[in-house]
Amino acid sequence: MNQISLIIQREFIERVSKKSFIIVTILMPLLMLLLSVLPALMMQFSSSDGRNIVVVDETGVIAPDLHDTEDVTFSRSAQVLDSALTMKDVAGILYIPSTAVENTSGIAYYSNGPVSMNVEGELQAQLNDIIESRRIERSNIENLRQVMDDIHSDVQLLTFRNDTDELSQESSALSFVLGIGLALVLYMFLLLYGQMVMSSIIEEKNNRVLELVVTSVKPVHLMLGKIFGIASVAVVQILIWMALLCCISAFVIPATLPTEMMSEVSAVQAGTFDAATSQYDADFVNTVATLGSVGYIFNMLFVMLLFLVAGFLFYAAIFAAIGSAVENVQDASQLSFVAMVPIILGLVLSFSAVQDPQSGLAVACSYIPLTSPMVMMARLPFGIAAWEVILSLVILVASFLFTAWLAGKIYRVGIFMYGKKPTLKDLWHWSRQA
Repeated sequence: MNQISLIIQREFIERVSKKSFIIVTILMPLLMLLLSVLPALMMQFSSSDGRNIVVVDETGVIAPDLHDTEDVTFSRSAQVLDSALTMKDVAGILYIPSTAVENTSGIAYYSNGPVSMNVEGELQAQLNDIIESRRIERSNIENLRQVMDDIHSDVQLLTFRNDTDELSQESSALSFVLGIGLALVLYMFLLLYGQMVMSSIIEEKNNRVLELVVTSVKPVHLMLGKIFGIASVAVVQILIWMALLCCISAFVIPATLPTEMMSEVSAVQAGTFDAATSQYDADFVNTVATLGSVGYIFNMLFVMLLFLVAGFLFYAAIFAAIGSAVENVQDASQLSFVAMVPIILGLVLSFSAVQDPQSGLAVACSYIPLTSPMVMMARLPFGIAAWEVILSLVILVASFLFTAWLAGKIYRVGIFMYGKKPTLKDLWHWSRQA
């Protein structure tokens, strides 16, 4: 254990002291925050500059109701279509034939340049509303518009968990986003740090450092020291992120919310929220209340940390065995698919798990060690039973012990092998040697 602890310290200090580790640890949460607000920024800065559109309306009853927006401004024209098409100093020409109220198939937009989806959508929405109004007027049915408005239904479904000790409101949209986010973090860490183990072993093998080290340290102890050392680096990075995210949840979110919304968020957290009297969308208020709950965020990240450690140890043993068997990264790429394909498959299956976290496929894959880290993280925000999480962790840890034992047998042979590209059959033979 003393030898292993020395190796762990050496691997940990070597990586944590690098500037790249410090920069990534600090910048990654900021990058994630930027990505979360990027869609809103893109929508704000990508809006059109009020493109001028000339309207040729043969019906005479549609153009007067077209109203200007941020994307388009309308200019009415008495010209016929052929003459209007010669106007190249406008964004486009909207042609409305005389039969448009009865049949909309003849309506066309002639654009002087690339067609914007925003402009096209705005034109379609306004034309549909106006034509529907004209058809209602022609029907001669009294108060038809009012009747249709009264018939219209807009259900805002509130979802509650009834199988828990205390009735609680749930948001499937938030659980979906959190599940995908947690699965992506696990995917990134397993690939990044797993390949770090493999690259480190390949580098030391090429430098013949391992041949000197194993004279005083057992190969298996050396392998475990490297795995646990790099795992400790990942744990430190996650702990820093956990602290930052909990601070955002506890201080930043409440400070940026309006007073009225904060009172409703507090009501949700206290269980006294009344959706009928809310000034805001109930699902949105529930989402903000969940993200503003430090306890909820901490629990999610803590379980993610457990699966990160267990999943990394499992896959790192496989990457270590591959690294010990090859002499360069190019040769390793031919064998690394053994570890990379299940990780990628786990991420793909996590997208299925967030669609239906209780499906047979999602439940089964959350217990299979090769896919359980990502799939279980995708299911976690949906409030699965604690025993499922514990069982999955126990299976994952037991699988690591078996994989580490098997990888250790390959490792002690592979670090002395040079001049030959090993195959999976070779690795199998090495694992069976006494």
